[in-house]
Amino acid sequence: MTTKPSNTTPIQERVEWTIERLIASCPDPAQLSPEERRGIIARYAAVLEGNFIYWMTAAYLSVASDEAHAIVQDNLREEVRDNHPGMLRRFAMAARALPTDVDALAVWPALESVRRFVAGLSGVKIVLMMTFFEGFISRFMPYLAELAASQGSAEREYTDVHGVVDIEHTQGLFRASEAEMTLMNDECPPAEELFEGLELLQTLIQSILRLGVPGVSVSGAGLTRGDQTWRVPNMPGPRDAVDEVP
Repeated sequence: MTTKPSNTTPIQERVEWTIERLIASCPDPAQLSPEERRGIIARYAAVLEGNFIYWMTAAYLSVASDEAHAIVQDNLREEVRDNHPGMLRRFAMAARALPTDVDALAVWPALESVRRFVAGLSGVKIVLMMTFFEGFISRFMPYLAELAASQGSAEREYTDVHGVVDIEHTQGLFRASEAEMTLMNDECPPAEELFEGLELLQTLIQSILRLGVPGVSVSGAGLTRGDQTWRVPNMPGPRDAVDEVP
């Protein structure tokens, strides 16, 4: 009996390819300064601690199939029950890498783009984004643990747990994606539209990994980093010749 190929096989290949590229782009820990190592850990924590459960909740709110609801709910229950944000906070503290305002502002433009995408509550797109995120996290854990060890930390709970459970979560979310696409049938968005969240999240991860992040200044014009300025709504001051926050 021939097994019918999964509808998500090409999607899995695209997700895996993107993860491989990101992991390959990680700078060599041995070549990093203590501040550069701290910065990567801190920017990662600034993104994950306050947003992962929020984005997974958006996935739960936006999916329509019973199977996807059950899979995402199990993921959320584990995140909350086992206090995964607390694990990450302890990990960052032990590595002396608690996020500062500069770390948070360094990722803020790309983070805001992902938040705006999530606000659209497109079930299949958000589930695919989170599938990619879970897959990346599981592959990124050995690297993150190495950075922390180089900072003198022996705290491993966060990286040990997520290096294992997120592999299972990734496969579960691929099944959730397939259930959503099957339910949508002919109404499923074109392939490239499905990857909108993945591409935005990829940009955000690249901002976590970027070295030599310029300092971010706050003024009446908005937020300035390097030669870019983003206008923040309701921030008082001049706003001429300034781009909106993406």
